[in-house]
Formats: sequence, C-alpha cells, structure tokens
Amino acid sequence: MRPEVTARIRRLELTARRVVEGFLSGMHRSPYFGQSIEFLQHRPYVAGDELRHIDWKVYARQDRLTIKQFEEETNLRLHLLVDCSGSMAYGEGDRNKFHYASSIAASLAYLALRQKDAAGLFTFDTEIRDSVPARSNQHQLNRVLNSLAASTTDGETQLPKVTRQVAAAIPRGGLIVVISDLLGIDSLTDGLRVLRSQGHDVALFHVLHDDEWDFEFTGATRFEGLESPTFLNCNPAALREGYLEALDGFMENVRRTCGRLKIDTMQVRTSDPLDAVLAKFLSARQRG
Repeated sequence: MRPEVTARIRRLELTARRVVEGFLSGMHRSPYFGQSIEFLQHRPYVAGDELRHIDWKVYARQDRLTIKQFEEETNLRLHLLVDCSGSMAYGEGDRNKFHYASSIAASLAYLALRQKDAAGLFTFDTEIRDSVPARSNQHQLNRVLNSLAASTTDGETQLPKVTRQVAAAIPRGGLIVVISDLLGIDSLTDGLRVLRSQGHDVALFHVLHDDEWDFEFTGATRFEGLESPTFLNCNPAALREGYLEALDGFMENVRRTCGRLKIDTMQVRTSDPLDAVLAKFLSARQRG
C-alpha cells in the first residue's frame, strides 16, 4: 500500500474516533440511527449470523439454534454512498470536499460498528467505483477506511445510474446515507426515488465548500470546470448576486425534493465542526 494512502487511513481513523468518542462522552445513552428494538427476544438463526449471538442454552435444551436480541441491538445495516466525482476535489486540507465527506462517512461507520450494527460503503462518480459490503465484524472499519483513502476524485456524476446499481446490490432494506455536493446531477429526484422505492431509509448530507456558499472571490478570476474542460474568465463581484440567487434556488430544490421523498437532509459547509454535524443528524433521526 502506498505511504500516502496509509497516512490517509490513519488520519480518517483518528478523525472518526475523536468525533464519535467526543460526541458520545456528552450523552447519557447510546444514540441510534432511528431503527432501535426496545424489547428482548429470540429469533431463529439464519446463515450469516455471527456465532457469538447464538443462545447455546436454548440449543442445549431444545436442539435448535436461536439468536439473542438485546434491548440496545438495532440490527441496522448502514450503507454509505460517497461521491468521488471531480467536483468533490475542491478545497484544501480538511476543508477539501471529498476529505470532509470521507470524514463524515468514517465517523458514521465507526459509530455504527461500535454499536454492533453493520456498515458498508459505495464510492461513485458515473458508476460505482468501489464497494465494501455491509458487515459488522472487527475488520470492517479498516475495509471502509481503506476504500475511502484509496479513492481518487475524477469524472462526472450520474446519480440515477449509480443508485440503480446500489439498489440492485442491496437485497434488503437498510439506511443509505448519500454524501455528495450534488453538482452536475441532472435528476436528483430520479436518483433518490429508486432507493426509496426499494424500501430503503435514505438520508442525504449535501456538502459544499464555503467558497461555494459565499462566493467571496475578488479581482479578475479564472474559473475552471472540475468535471468538464470548460472555463470562465470574469470579475466575480459582478456575478455574485446572480450566483447567490441561483444557489438559493438550487438548495431549495434539494430540500423540496428530499421533503417529497421523505429523506432526511443536511446541508453543510466543509467548515462545520464534524461533531456538531453528527450530533444534529442523530438528533433529527431520533426525533423522527
């Protein structure tokens, strides 16, 4: 493995651990993603269940395999869908959009796995670039982090095509968290509707850089497309009012689309503290 990839894995792991453990230290009980089971029960063993959850006392008495389900076991399957298209390359350091999106994904995976839930990952641009099937074992976080750290940002975005591929790859309902800037997507509705139509619970982190939110560029500027070879030389001050008006329309369309599809959405800046973003997201999930 390349040294720079190893370093990125380590940074993501440290970020996820710091964000989640810091967040949990201020809570009196473990948070859930919204699908907790509040009673104790047994269910039949099925292929793929972890052996440590088998009730061997029941097996000794009744000669049948059953799984123990506890009050704080959610049985959630979390699937993270992270945009690695060219526009996600914008920004430097921790405020780079893909780095920030990866940190959100790493934190959510860390939290889910810490609670014995299953977590998996898809990275995408025009199609799925890498996938880590959802699992709940002790090596799963490393698999997710390895995939994120090895990803490169390039190409355009085709969310409807990608979500059809994701829906075909996930045979049972779960929570799918999409993390993207949504730039260059022709039909957000078509892209997200296919996941909802398959019975999945869907949440969206809409990630933009402060420059994209505020457009506070000054002086003659050359803007270059990150997903196309186009460019624009202009005075940004003359465009700012029209840009911000178009941005407001874009953001409102995202909110309305998610509202119609009953999708939780968070519109965030890459300067937003990750622990605050995580807390707001989980708080909304618990209220829902």
